[in-house]
Amino acid sequence: MRYAGTGGGRMVRINRVYTGTGDDGTSAFVDGSRHRKSHPRFEAVGTCDELNSIVGIIRRECADLPNHADGGSSASVSRIQKIAAAALDRIQNELFDLGAELACSPKDLPEYMELISEQQCDSLTDEMDAWIEHLEPLTSFILPSGTGPEPIIHHARCVTRRLERTLISIQDDAGDDAVRPEARIYVNRLSDWFFVFARWVTRNLGESETLWTPLAKRQDSTNVSTMIKKFHANEQDFESLE
Repeated sequence: MRYAGTGGGRMVRINRVYTGTGDDGTSAFVDGSRHRKSHPRFEAVGTCDELNSIVGIIRRECADLPNHADGGSSASVSRIQKIAAAALDRIQNELFDLGAELACSPKDLPEYMELISEQQCDSLTDEMDAWIEHLEPLTSFILPSGTGPEPIIHHARCVTRRLERTLISIQDDAGDDAVRPEARIYVNRLSDWFFVFARWVTRNLGESETLWTPLAKRQDSTNVSTMIKKFHANEQDFESLE
């Protein structure tokens, strides 16, 4: 792998995927130094990569939303798809930017590297504010659910929180200056962004949010084992079970 171009516009040119240099359980930071793959920074980079893959699944799920031809929900679905495509494309690129930055101590980062800044954090906040204007206040916690991309968006939210915990662990081990504040703040904002995005998608798909009911307030639910027995016995009163 080598860089093509100059300055902040440098692009990565991949000559081949395999090198064999990592067969000994080590890999290289951006500055060229080699470390064990168990290093917390590689955990952070790997979590960025994992999160990026999940965002790719969200993009596909949004693109595959059923678009009814009767004029009922087609306009809303189309708007969701356009907004999701634009926002998630940017998020995926920013996660690559972030992963590259985390693969090295801030003091050793190349001068040409463009870094996550307050601008990216502000974009997330502005989008959340725009969505929240059209959402009802929550009266309880939300259970990840839905017939569209919403559960996967919540999965992305959880992985983002794991990434944040990894960054805090790096700082705990190596000092606060081991992770730039802008990078840590971006990850914190991004988790909130996924949460609000999931709620906004749920609302505009015309679905209801599934709220958590505390144990003390939950009524006894139907005995699932009874349901299974009635199902296999083909009993007519199976459908009457709640």
